[in-house]
Amino acid sequence: METNILNNQDKEPYRILEGQLRECYGRVVYTHKTHEKCADLLLSRLSTIKIWQIILSALTTGGFISTFLGSGNIGSIIGVIISSTLLVLNAYTKNYDLGELAQKHKQAANDIWLIREKYLSLLTDLAMDDMSLNNMKIERDNLLEELHSVYAGSPSTTYKAYRKAQEVLKKNEDMTFSEEEIDAFLPIELRRNKFS
Repeated sequence: METNILNNQDKEPYRILEGQLRECYGRVVYTHKTHEKCADLLLSRLSTIKIWQIILSALTTGGFISTFLGSGNIGSIIGVIISSTLLVLNAYTKNYDLGELAQKHKQAANDIWLIREKYLSLLTDLAMDDMSLNNMKIERDNLLEELHSVYAGSPSTTYKAYRKAQEVLKKNEDMTFSEEEIDAFLPIELRRNKFS
């Protein structure tokens, strides 16, 4: 009876560490996906702006309005509005480089992906009882330092991107796979169901 109590007490620090690692892993999964969604949103916005720039440039340069409406006041007013709108779009893209910002989010997501996988590996090692508690704590602290470095150099994410990340992770189960899906990715020798 005493042996069981001792074994349970010996396992308690591992259980506490596992709880912390699981929490960190969950946050890193969300952060990774949120940066991906930020990049997607920014690239979509950039694409829309570029299309409008092309359309407005064509209308302004081609004198399309003057041709249809003549060179009267209405045509001039519409031409000024279109030119002004194009000027605003051009100034916005000059001062706020959406492509560069999207690239920074993609880089952050790539860096965070590696840390996410390291957390998963550390949790696996913990479950296999493969490392000493002290070594696991050292590895955990190293991961926190790596994560801090990535966060310090990353652009801020948006609430809209977080909501999109939450949707794909929770509703679409973006990070989960069935046994059959995993087996389909693996060579026959590594499949759990060798007959699939």
